[in-house]
Amino acid sequence: MRSMQRAFALGSLFSWRKQAELAEARPRRKRRVVLRLWVGGTIVLIVAMAGLLAPVLAPRDPTAQDLLNRMKPPAFMSPRPSPFLLGSDGFGRDILSRILYGVRVSLVVSGSAILVSGVCGTLLGLTAGYYEGMAGSIIMRLADMQLAFPSMLLAITVVGIFGVSYVNLVIVLAVSGWVTYARVVYGKTRALKEMPYVLAARAVGATHARIIRRHILPNAFGVVIVIATLQVGQMILLEAALSFLGLGVPPPDPSLGSMLSEGRNVLAIASWLATIPGLVIVTAVLGVNFLGDGLREVLDPRTRIQ
Repeated sequence: MRSMQRAFALGSLFSWRKQAELAEARPRRKRRVVLRLWVGGTIVLIVAMAGLLAPVLAPRDPTAQDLLNRMKPPAFMSPRPSPFLLGSDGFGRDILSRILYGVRVSLVVSGSAILVSGVCGTLLGLTAGYYEGMAGSIIMRLADMQLAFPSMLLAITVVGIFGVSYVNLVIVLAVSGWVTYARVVYGKTRALKEMPYVLAARAVGATHARIIRRHILPNAFGVVIVIATLQVGQMILLEAALSFLGLGVPPPDPSLGSMLSEGRNVLAIASWLATIPGLVIVTAVLGVNFLGDGLREVLDPRTRIQ
């Protein structure tokens, strides 16, 4: 009897200490989440505004060549005043203008691809998770096949066959991204359709379309937003990689990836040609990832701070 009482007391003490540790850690976790949201949101806002206002902020035409001012260093590296704030490339084009327009291109292409892949993947995941059966099996097997095929190899194959264009680039990025939405929404839908309020709606005669639209989709929308936010960074990197290989944005339109490709051969004498676009890519992706991690902590019920 005493041993049982001692075990019960030790268990209660352990539970109390565990709750106290969680209570102490909760404020620190909230501060980390808020910091991620602020830092990530600030970086994303700056990058988005730079891309949207590129025609206003760019000092020159990003495609205009000035061969008399080739390979000019940035103003902070030049011993004399320079008209090029971030330098010029091998054709005398202004690096700052090309970066602003390159950010704009990356945001437009990535945003379009995420919209297409998010809508298609969410609809397929809802269909597979709600109806299951043959339709669900076919959709999930297609998703498995997609995961088994490297995204970069798929992108190179499609662009190599159909040519370089903005439409093909968006299609390639969308095809590489729909699987994540489909699989996550599939699992979420299977769990939600067994909830009491869904069963009650089905019992009173609600149609399948109404149940999906009014009860399942709103409760799965949070994870879709988190996936979309986190995929922005992946899409920017994939677009930059394709442009680096010459399979992305068609020339002479500026792209951060193509600027990296142009600057890799002259790193020893003009390091700014590749360093500055690379820093922009790293900063943008880092900000998006910070924002996505913060949103995941806030919106995901498994990690939500109480």
